[in-house]
Amino acid sequence: MVFYAPELFYISPLLCSQTQGIPQVWSTVTEPSAEVHNWTLEDTLQWLIEFVELPQYEKNFRDNNVKGTTLPRIAVHEPSFMSSQLKISDRSHRQKLQLKALDVVLFGPLTRPPHNWMKDFILTVSIVIGVGGCWFAYTQNKTSKEHVAKMMKDLESLQTAEQSLMDLQERLEKAQEENRNVAVEKQNLERKMMDEINYAKEEACRLRELREGAECELSRRQYAEQELEQVRMALKKAEKEFELRSSWSVPDALQKWLQLTHEVEVQYYNIKRQNAEMQLAIAKDEAEKIKKKRSTVFGTLHVAHSSSLDEVDHKILEAKKALSELTTCLRERLFRWQQIEKICGFQIAHNSGLPSLTSSLYSDHSWVVMPRVSIPPYPIAGGVDDLDEDTPPIVSQFPG
Repeated sequence: MVFYAPELFYISPLLCSQTQGIPQVWSTVTEPSAEVHNWTLEDTLQWLIEFVELPQYEKNFRDNNVKGTTLPRIAVHEPSFMSSQLKISDRSHRQKLQLKALDVVLFGPLTRPPHNWMKDFILTVSIVIGVGGCWFAYTQNKTSKEHVAKMMKDLESLQTAEQSLMDLQERLEKAQEENRNVAVEKQNLERKMMDEINYAKEEACRLRELREGAECELSRRQYAEQELEQVRMALKKAEKEFELRSSWSVPDALQKWLQLTHEVEVQYYNIKRQNAEMQLAIAKDEAEKIKKKRSTVFGTLHVAHSSSLDEVDHKILEAKKALSELTTCLRERLFRWQQIEKICGFQIAHNSGLPSLTSSLYSDHSWVVMPRVSIPPYPIAGGVDDLDEDTPPIVSQFPG
C-alpha cells in the first residue's frame, strides 16, 4: 500500500482516537472517500477479495453486512468489532485489513490501470517471431547437417575412386615392367637359339669332314648317324625359330610411328589426369573450409543460407566423374596397346621417348618441328577433343 504522508499525518490523530465517532471521521476525509461511503455489501466483498486478498473472511463480512459505512470502524481498528464480530483472529490479517481500509477511506477506491492490449499484441507477436526463428534455425541446421553428410559421403567415394586410379596406374607400370622383362628374355632366348643352331651346323660340318676322311666303313656310318642327328636337331630348332618369327615382318618404321602415337596419347592422358587431380584438390579444399565453418553457430547458419554447399557438392561430383572417366580411359588404353603389341610382335609402350622419336622420324623432312603441348597450370574443361582446337600440332604445315 502507498502512504501519502501529509494527509496521513493530518488525519491519523482523528482516526486513531477511540472517542471520535464514525460521522466525524467521514467528515474529515477527502472528497474521493464519498464514493467509498456509498459502497454496498457486494462492493465491499469485491474489495475484500480483489484488493485486500483475504477471501476467507467473505462469509464473516456477509454475516455482519459490512458496507462502505462500516469501513472506518475497520480503519480505526476497533478490537471488539474486528475480533468479536468479524472473527479475525490472525493479527497480521487484522493489520492488513486495517491498512487497506485506512487507505480506501482516506484516498478513495483503488482503481486498476486500463488493460494495455497493444502490449499484449506486441508481446504475442514477439513470442511468435522468437519461436518461429528458433524453429527456422533448427530446420536449417538440420538440413545443413544432412547436406554436409551427403557431401562427406560423396567426398569419400571420390577418395575411393582416386585410390582405385592410383592402384590401376601402379598395375600399369608393373605390367609395362614385366613386358620389358619378357622382351629382354625373348631376345636372349632367340640369341641363344641362334647360337645353338650355328653350333649344330658347325658340328654337322665337322662330322661330315670326318666321315669323308675316315677309312673305315663303320666309322663313316657312325659319323653319318651323328651328322643326321645334328641335322635333325638343327631342323627342330629352326622350326621353333620359325614359329617365333612370323613369315610377315613388320617394318621398323611402323614400330617407331606406333611408339610415337603411344607417347602422344600418353601425353594427352597426363593432361586429363592433372585436370582431374586439380578438380579433386579444389573439392577437398572447399569441403575442409565448410567443415571449419560449421564448427561455430553463426558459421552453421551462414553455410545453411548460402549456396556454397551446392557448389561444393557439384565440384565433388564433377571430380568424381573426371576420375571415373580417367580410370576407364586408362584401362582401355592399356588393353588396346597390349593387343597391338601382341599382333605386331614388338615393344611399343617401352621406347626411347617422345623427343628421340620425334627427332628420328622428322629428321629427313624440312618441316619445322614444334614442341609438344605441355601440361597447363590451370584446369582444362572438356576432354581430349576440346584440346585439339587449342594445342599446337607436332609439325607445322609446310607451304604448298
